Amino acid sequence: MNAKRNPVVHVVEDDADVRTGFSRLLRSAGLEVHAYASAVCFLDEIERAKPGCVLLNILMPGINDVDVIKLLVGKSSTLPLIVVSALDTATVQRFASELDAKMFLRKPVDDQALLDAIGWITRAPLDR
Repeated sequence: MNAKRNPVVHVVEDDADVRTGFSRLLRSAGLEVHAYASAVCFLDEIERAKPGCVLLNILMPGINDVDVIKLLVGKSSTLPLIVVSALDTATVQRFASELDAKMFLRKPVDDQALLDAIGWITRAPLDR
C-alpha cells in the first residue's frame, strides 16, 4: 500500500511573523513547507520547486506586480497559486486574476479557509 503524500506549499511572504505563522499552520496539517522572504527568492528556486502550490503575498517590496507576472509566466510555472493580501482592492483583484490565481484570500486569513483552499487546488483533503 502506498503512503499518501501531501502537497508541498511554497509560501512567499515578506513579513517574517506571517511567514512563520503560515509555515507552522501548514506543517501542523502535515504539509511540507518551503518558505521564501521574497518573490525574487522564490523565482530563483522555481525550476527546482516540488509539486504542490504557491501561497503568494502580493504587493511585497523588492519587485513590482508586473515583474512578478512576467517572471512567473516566463518561468512557465504550473504550480497553482493562492494569492493573499491585506488589501482587497480592484487593483489587487486584477493582479490576482492576471496571475491566474485559483484563490484570493484576504489577510488575516482564517486557518481552516486556508487549509481548505490548499486542499481544493491540490485535490488533497487536509485536516487541522
